[in-house]
Amino acid sequence: MDKRSLTERDICTKFILPAVKRAGWDEMLQVREEVYFTKGRIIVRGKLVARGKAKKADFVLYYKPNIPIALIEAKDNNHSVGDGIQQGLDYAATLDIPFVFSSNGDGFVFHDRTGASATKEANLGLDDFPSPVDLWTRYRGWKGLDTEAEQIVLQDYFDDGSGKAPRYYQVNAVNAAIETIAKGRDRVLLVMATGTGKTYTAFQIIWRLWKAGRKKRILFLADRNVLIDQTMVNDFRPFGAAMAKLSTNAKTIERQDGTTVDLALALDRKRRIDTAFEVYLALYQAITGPEERQKLYKEFSPGFFDLIVIDECHRGSAADDSAWREILSHFSGATQIGLTATPKETEYVSNADYFGEPVFTYSLRQGISDGFLAPYKVIKVHIDRDVEGYRPELGQLDRDGNEVEDRIYNAKDFDRTLVLDDRTLLTAKKITEFLKESGDRFQKTIVFCVDQEHAARMRQALVNENKDLCDQNQRYVMRITGSDKDGQDQLGNFLDPESKYPILVTTSRLLSTGVDAQTCRLIVLDRTVGSMTEFKQIVGRGTRVHEDTKKFYFTLIDFRGATNHFADPEFDGDPVQIYEPGEYDPITPPDDTVFDLGEDDQEPYDPGNGETMVDQPGFPLPPGNQARKIYVDGVGARIITERVEYLDENGKLVTESLRDFTKTALKKRFASLDEFLKRWKSAERKQVIVEELEAEGLPLDAIADELGKNLDPFDLICHVAFDKKPLTRRERAENVKKRDVFTKYSAQARAVLDALLEKYRDEGVLNLDDANVLKVTPFTAMGSVLQLIRAFGGKAGYEKAVHELQDALYEAAG
Repeated sequence: MDKRSLTERDICTKFILPAVKRAGWDEMLQVREEVYFTKGRIIVRGKLVARGKAKKADFVLYYKPNIPIALIEAKDNNHSVGDGIQQGLDYAATLDIPFVFSSNGDGFVFHDRTGASATKEANLGLDDFPSPVDLWTRYRGWKGLDTEAEQIVLQDYFDDGSGKAPRYYQVNAVNAAIETIAKGRDRVLLVMATGTGKTYTAFQIIWRLWKAGRKKRILFLADRNVLIDQTMVNDFRPFGAAMAKLSTNAKTIERQDGTTVDLALALDRKRRIDTAFEVYLALYQAITGPEERQKLYKEFSPGFFDLIVIDECHRGSAADDSAWREILSHFSGATQIGLTATPKETEYVSNADYFGEPVFTYSLRQGISDGFLAPYKVIKVHIDRDVEGYRPELGQLDRDGNEVEDRIYNAKDFDRTLVLDDRTLLTAKKITEFLKESGDRFQKTIVFCVDQEHAARMRQALVNENKDLCDQNQRYVMRITGSDKDGQDQLGNFLDPESKYPILVTTSRLLSTGVDAQTCRLIVLDRTVGSMTEFKQIVGRGTRVHEDTKKFYFTLIDFRGATNHFADPEFDGDPVQIYEPGEYDPITPPDDTVFDLGEDDQEPYDPGNGETMVDQPGFPLPPGNQARKIYVDGVGARIITERVEYLDENGKLVTESLRDFTKTALKKRFASLDEFLKRWKSAERKQVIVEELEAEGLPLDAIADELGKNLDPFDLICHVAFDKKPLTRRERAENVKKRDVFTKYSAQARAVLDALLEKYRDEGVLNLDDANVLKVTPFTAMGSVLQLIRAFGGKAGYEKAVHELQDALYEAAG
């Protein structure tokens, strides 16, 4: 057997896998081949929606399931033994794997990322591959795990037998948290972007610590009833009878599979606690409050819980006097894990100060790059009144006949203190125009308004703009806010991908956090956003990818300039320790307050300095402090400019056309025209170059459609990337005919070449050397495939002639 004639897959099967098995690795339990660990980035440019190439490791070796410790990158035998090492190191950095091997079937190059080996890289024979025990011993030493810590780290993940496996970054997060806790640290922070499965990650951490006997009583804290309820019936379901909710309100909840379950409660009507459970879930508002009688958590002894997990810990928990902090302080002896998508970091308040630096971070930018999160398009709409402000005419009266105070009102005033109804109508009109022009008026949409009253007016304006669809179903447009029971009752239907209605939802803060709107395709901002934290939470409502309904990206329409936050380097999702506001930046911490959604015995969150409540059920502002809104009619409003921006690969918003994007992408791949020409002429199959570009999310047909020109991919690349005057396929074919390059061939061979040239001119066929083309018209009328190839003296002669034809097509190019 000639090893050099084998494919990379053959090398894996015949040489690498046997070597690994001889070293003692269990093929069924410890070895996985062709492990795809990303989905491939979704790229959106105008009409173009494509996925980039998913990343795939040839071999990943696990000491135990979900504890990866080694990676092997394979190459065929025409490569050297170490040719895969750099690619392997790149993958290993992503997967947090310390030991990397490269092989071509002759042996291995071993790279130790831990730095513990005397030699960074070593050459090994096929029979010298390390055993599982050898690599695990190195791993233990690298992580500093003693025998007790090792037992915790090796505790199995929960497996329900369905085949569901955690994503690579979830594995990284779980393992990082477990290893940190196993070594004795009791404050742990995990930063994971919205939509990346924080709750599932938390479940696996809790499960392993619970099963290992390290943590016997656990408290999971969140700030939304819907989060607690759905967590109990879905991700935390395996805890079964050991789990209960700290609540007096019984509920029947629907699971993801459609079945229903009654929640187990750990409180009776007299608020007495049943201490027989092991896993407790609680709404933090339900177990604390400003009055001593509301501080239910004090009914537990300080040492009752071994582990506390705080979901969305950026909201309030960092402040020393917050409701979260008093609970955490009471149970200060427990291990505490904070989960957040957007840590709040200001000069005065820092989660990292309390929990320490994150042990794991998975950013929005990384999630989009990997293809697990949806990218988005931003449409900025500037209304004249917002840009120029509004100053009432002398003696201007409002709707109630009162004179309007003479001052300049700006975007921060509109819908909060001053209402220009024409502005609301214009906004509703633009939203409806977008839906109509997109061709899909049934894409689920969230419109964020200033407060509940604004949300009611926006709902009415949208109902009138969409009268035809509201006539079909009154739930086409609905307001869902904290005080609107009818709207709240429809929240589950809005979130359910299987439920058609409601479609357009107006809200203020209710939907900004904590709800899993998988099929939300449009987010509209018609209120100012005070912080990057709040902005990321709102954007997080649309970042889920939903393959079944073809939801691969979403659109954000910004009427209030909120997307100016995108210029902030925080946008890539990485937490920043200190926020130092500039001269004109807001000093006060942003209002991240999230209010309770419905248990009567809970007190609302107490706002901190500078925070103003605008949307909270059952908690009106004190008499005399309720600001009266001023309604001014007949003022008018118009759109000044609209701009579409896209997310680039660095997580920044850029205003860029599809042509600009394509040019930038092509010039990254081909630094100069000469480099491209050299690559094109050396390619045996021109289609390979086109396929490579498609794999990177750059199908050329989309830019061809936009240019409206019937161009060969060669001309398309030269024209867009290097500003060369393009030739059409017809012009290229005619040039070849004029040069009469086929005279040396027989009449039948010339007829075949002429027909191939016509095929290229009409259809742009690049794989002219594929003999299968001879099986279709007009070639079938000329003779059999065998006869036509014989006209060139055999297959080699046919391929040579076709390559000459391709060279002639691109002759004198450049």
